[in-house]
Amino acid sequence: MAKDIQSFEDFKLNRQLINAIEDLGFTEPTPIQVKAIPLVSAGHDVIGIAQTGTGKTAAFLLPLLMKIKYAQGDHPRALILAPTRELILQIEENIISLSKYTDLRFVSLYGGVGPKTQIEIVEAGVDIILATPGRFLDIYLKGKINTRMIKTLILDEADKMMDMGFMPQIKRILEVIPVKRQNMLFSATMSPFVKRLSEDFLEFPEIVEVTPEALTIDTVEQVLYEVPNMKTKINFLEKLLQDKGFERVIVFAKTKSTADNIFKYIERKRLGPTRVIHSNKGQNSRINAMNEFKEGNLRVLVSTDISARGIDVSMVSHVINFDVPIIYEDYVHRIGRTGRAKNVGTAITFANKAELLHITKIEELIKQKIPVVELPADVLVEETGAEENRTMELDIDTFKRKEDPDFKGAFHEKKARVFKTDKAYNAKSGSNRFKKPRKQSKPNRNAKRKKK
Repeated sequence: MAKDIQSFEDFKLNRQLINAIEDLGFTEPTPIQVKAIPLVSAGHDVIGIAQTGTGKTAAFLLPLLMKIKYAQGDHPRALILAPTRELILQIEENIISLSKYTDLRFVSLYGGVGPKTQIEIVEAGVDIILATPGRFLDIYLKGKINTRMIKTLILDEADKMMDMGFMPQIKRILEVIPVKRQNMLFSATMSPFVKRLSEDFLEFPEIVEVTPEALTIDTVEQVLYEVPNMKTKINFLEKLLQDKGFERVIVFAKTKSTADNIFKYIERKRLGPTRVIHSNKGQNSRINAMNEFKEGNLRVLVSTDISARGIDVSMVSHVINFDVPIIYEDYVHRIGRTGRAKNVGTAITFANKAELLHITKIEELIKQKIPVVELPADVLVEETGAEENRTMELDIDTFKRKEDPDFKGAFHEKKARVFKTDKAYNAKSGSNRFKKPRKQSKPNRNAKRKKK
């Protein structure tokens, strides 16, 4: 059946949805939509494995909106769970666009803001709830959500939910919603955790996989630079941002403090306009920064991984991985912020000697080599400080111990090398340095007394 689908009309969607799709300028469905929508519409439980930027949000929203059709009653009939506020807001934008010609009611429940307004919307009557697991349970336990009419459960970015430790909350939610329902699980990767979760609540699911697992998008050009330390990374970032071709850029950092420092440096050098988003920033600050970036009022957005899957902007020219992510799937999600909606983008990664070990694992995941490009000659290469070098050595030790439980650390490795070299040298020169000394017998004091 999927082969027969050439346009959105072929899904037999109602006229309200078709008009909304036409307003958005979508002309033909993406592969994940072609495969998933007929199965969801037929009532099957579905597992969708698809890269970011492939249209999987519409793949579950269109058949859901078709199923619910119009506002009815006071209690929610569908629940969509996602791991972060940014993702909830991204799904909300899609619902607003796709349901504009319907009277469907929805509410977004997430932390970072007081629950009072959210509870008021729920009590006024909703058809769809979008929620992070924690906030949904908070409001449910206050007795403000009646779950008996929920007939559809959707988990978006299930792999990220597992990484963020939401399994206990999800299991608790499964206990309080009706057993008879349609389930959908969408994820970029099919990790062991996701498989275990799917076994817990999906019944004979249809698996839809549009590309080999965790492969990166063809429209993204990837390059890797070996950059020895933090100061050199900053110097290189400055050089890149001096190029006017870097029109709309996302810089990803591993920690909040690094993200803040990058933001301050870009602002000081007047390479922006720029904003920074991470979990320490207030909800309004993060939403405003995202909106400014989407509207083209920001040139550079600096972010941690918590926002990697919640940034849905089609015209991002470059993604810069200032740090290499240690959760390897996050690399896929980071670079998936560019090259979206059939546009071409570039993903640039900086890696020091410790991070290069993680690059090998990322290459295994994405099933391709990331081309290595030599650092430009005019980039000032700074000397690595003792503290930073020590941190990198510890990171290398941690990585090697994880790979090999018998690994005893760089100190022992170095000591073993020195011992081996010295032993070889002394064997050659005839030295007895490594021979055990003979045990000296203790003097017999009683013997001395007898002699006297």
